[in-house]
Amino acid sequence: MPRPPASPGTPPRTERTNGDVPWADAPGATVWLTGLPSAGKTTIARTAAAELRSAGRRVHILDGDELRAHLTADLGFSRADRETNVRRVGFVAELLASHGVTVLVPVIAPYADARAAVRARHEAAGTPYVEVHVATPVEVCAVRDVKGLYARQAAGEISGLTGVDDPYEPPAAPDLRIPAHEQSKAESARALVALLREKGLA
Repeated sequence: MPRPPASPGTPPRTERTNGDVPWADAPGATVWLTGLPSAGKTTIARTAAAELRSAGRRVHILDGDELRAHLTADLGFSRADRETNVRRVGFVAELLASHGVTVLVPVIAPYADARAAVRARHEAAGTPYVEVHVATPVEVCAVRDVKGLYARQAAGEISGLTGVDDPYEPPAAPDLRIPAHEQSKAESARALVALLREKGLA
């Protein structure tokens, strides 16, 4: 029986496969990249996303700055607000991942208990969750200072900078730890994609 025509605006169904699993039916996953400001989280996420898309995966990046401007604009940077921010982002990520999207989340998520709550939400829903620690040391991040945060903190213009005058609790046992200061962004992204393939998620 012929397949009915797609409605306007409906993306075409791909027949590309990952082994024996059609891409349309392949599992989604949340990939949370945690690390200090300027560690390289977003750069790695973007590079990995390009590789995954080129292989036919549906990918979405939940950018921390965009989320702060829209989804969590009502929150500040107290510990309670930071934890609420992570939990909200985790909710959105799980929702997307449960519909077959590979969701890359380059968000600091400084506190272990908040990250554990996000993992627990995914496990309860049966949605794959991968934690990646972008383990660039604070000394290197301060030199990179992509957004000028370290310079502003040193000048006394801001306080509560994660890893400087606010805690960062690194993951004790992440699924992957990336020494982004010791290798190129391409090498870091390849390590991430390789892990996803090993887990049957890419």
